Amino acid sequence: MTPPLPRSCPRLAPVDDAMATNQHRTQASGTLGTSAWLALAIATLSGCASLDGNGFSPLQPPPQVTTVPTRSPADGRADAAAPAGTTTLATPAAVPNAKDARDASTASVAAATAPGTPVPVQEGPLAPVPGITAPAAHAPTAAAAASDAGVDVAGPPSDPLEPEAPVQLDPATTHADLWARIRRGFGMPPLDSDLVREHERWYASRPDYVQRMTERGSRYLFHIVAEVERRKMPLELALLPFIESAFNPTAISTARASGMWQFMPGTGRDYDLKQNLFRDDRRDVLASTRAALDYLGRLHGMFGDWQLALAAYNWGEGNVKKALARNEKAGLPTDYASLSMPAETRHYVPKLLAVKHIVADPKAFGLSLPEVQNHPYFLSVPIQRDIDVALAARLAGLSVDEFRNLNPQHSKPVILAAGTPQVLLPFDNADRFVQQLKQHRGQFASWTAWVVPKTMRPAEAARQTGMSEATLREVNRIPPRMLVKAGSALLVPRSERRVADVPEALADNGQMALAPDLPPMRKVSLKARKGDTVASLARRYRVSPAQFAQWNQVGTSSALKAGQALVVYQPNKVKAKARAGAAPQRKVARPSSAAGPQAGSVAKRSRSNVKVARRADD
Repeated sequence: MTPPLPRSCPRLAPVDDAMATNQHRTQASGTLGTSAWLALAIATLSGCASLDGNGFSPLQPPPQVTTVPTRSPADGRADAAAPAGTTTLATPAAVPNAKDARDASTASVAAATAPGTPVPVQEGPLAPVPGITAPAAHAPTAAAAASDAGVDVAGPPSDPLEPEAPVQLDPATTHADLWARIRRGFGMPPLDSDLVREHERWYASRPDYVQRMTERGSRYLFHIVAEVERRKMPLELALLPFIESAFNPTAISTARASGMWQFMPGTGRDYDLKQNLFRDDRRDVLASTRAALDYLGRLHGMFGDWQLALAAYNWGEGNVKKALARNEKAGLPTDYASLSMPAETRHYVPKLLAVKHIVADPKAFGLSLPEVQNHPYFLSVPIQRDIDVALAARLAGLSVDEFRNLNPQHSKPVILAAGTPQVLLPFDNADRFVQQLKQHRGQFASWTAWVVPKTMRPAEAARQTGMSEATLREVNRIPPRMLVKAGSALLVPRSERRVADVPEALADNGQMALAPDLPPMRKVSLKARKGDTVASLARRYRVSPAQFAQWNQVGTSSALKAGQALVVYQPNKVKAKARAGAAPQRKVARPSSAAGPQAGSVAKRSRSNVKVARRADD
C-alpha cells in the first residue's frame, strides 16, 4: 500500500501508481526502476518525498514558516528575528522551467494578502514544479504583522543631499575640521571699511556669545556647506545665519521674519515655504536653506555682485534697484559702499565679513571655535504615518527639545506625514529610531485635524471633539474672546470616529480663521480734527490703537490730517436701549371710560412712544 502523502501534496495518479508498482520491487531487490526514479524525482522536487534507509518515504509536513523581512539594497531595512521554534526559509532561487507556475503562485498569494504585507515564503526546498498548485500560504504571525506596521511608518535613514546613495563615512574625511573646509571655499571680495573692524571688535569682546552661536550652528553647518558647494557659491554664504539669527531656527523678528534665514511671510510663500496651522517651513532646516540659497542665487543673477545681492536680501531687491538708479542718475559709483541705504543694511555686509575674518583666524581675535567634524550631523528618515512628536523623540532616544532642534517647523504635538516627507535625526540616533519604530505597539499619533463645520465658540468646539476648552485653546493657540470661523482646521484628539491620518490637502493648507466674539457692531464715520492721533482717537472710542489703525489701514504712529475720513466700529447698543425702553411702555393699560379725557391723552402719548420705540427696534 502506498504510504499517505502529506496533506499539502497533491496526489498524481500516474506517479502514485508507478510508486506503488515499484515499492515491492524496491523491497525485494533494493533497487528502483526507471518509473520509480521518475516518480521519486517529481515527488522530491515538490517537497513531498525523500529517500531514507529503506528507499522511498514521504516527507513530514514542513515546519511552521515565518515570513522575515530581509535587508534590501534599495531600502536598507534590517532583518527581523524569527520567533523561537520556527524555521526561517530563504526565498528559493528561480529555475527557468518554473517561471509560469511561480508567477501564478505569486499572484494568488498577493491576491490573498493585504496590501503592504510581504509575500510569505513558499513551502518546500525548491520553486514549485509546473502543473502543481502551490499550497496555501500561512497567515503572518503577530511579530511579522508588527514588523510590517513599523515598515509602513518609516523608511531607511539617508543623507538629505544624496538620498539615493548609501550612508557611508570616509575615515579620511570624517574627522577633518569643517572650519578648514569653509576657509578653503571663501570667495567674496574684501571690503575695506571701519564698520568691518567695528564688528570684529564687538564679537571679540563677547567670547561666550561666539561660543554659544557656533555650538548651535554646528548642528546645521555641514548640510549648509555641502549645499552651498553644490551650487558653486562662495562659502561666506554658509555663515549668513550667524548674523541673521545666530543659528536659532525658531528666531522671529519684530517684523515677523522667522527661522534660521529670517524669511518674511510673503517671501517665504514665494519660495514655497508652507505656513499653516501645523507647520512653518520658514523654520524647516532643509526647506529654508534651499529657499535662501535659491533667493540669493536669483539676486546675484540680478545684480552680478554678491555684496549687492546680500544688500537686496536684507533690504529688498526693489530698494536696491532704486538706490542704484539714484547713483547712476547722479553720476556716482554703484558699488555696495557707495549706496545710500538704511543703517541695518549698511552694517549687514560688514558684519558678515567680520564673522568671516574670525572664522579665518580666530586666534587673531583671542577666540577659539568649537570643533566641528566634517560629516553629517543629521540624517533624514522618511515617514509614512502621522506620529506624535513625543513618541518620535522617545523612539529616537532624544529629549523633545533635542528633537525640535532639528525639526523646529513643527509647533504642534503631532507630525503629519502627508505634509512632512521626513524627520531629521542625529546621525547616531536615526537607525535606532527606525528599529524602535518597527517594534512599537499601539497607535503612532494621538492627535488629528478636525474641520470646524460652522462658526462657533471654542467651548462648543471643545464639547464636540471631547476635550477641555483650556486644552483646545492651548494646543491651537486661540486667544480669549475669539470665535473659530467655519472651515478652520483645529488639532483635536483622535477618537473612534477619527482614526485616519490627515490627508495631504488638509496637512498642506489647514488654516485657522478667528473673529472677535463681540456683539453686533455699527460703523461710525468721523473726520480727524487738528491734533488728533491714532492713539487719541482710540482712547476716545475705547478701542486699542492697533485695532483703530487696522480699520483705517494706517500705522499706529501715522500722522492724521485735519479732515481725514476715518471709521470706527462700536457695539450696537442702540437696539438694546430701544428694547429696554419699549418693554415697560408696552405694559401701559388701556384707560377706562371712567378715567376721563386727561387719562386718554396720556394713553395716546404712551402708545405713540411705543411706536417710536418699535421703529428704533426695526
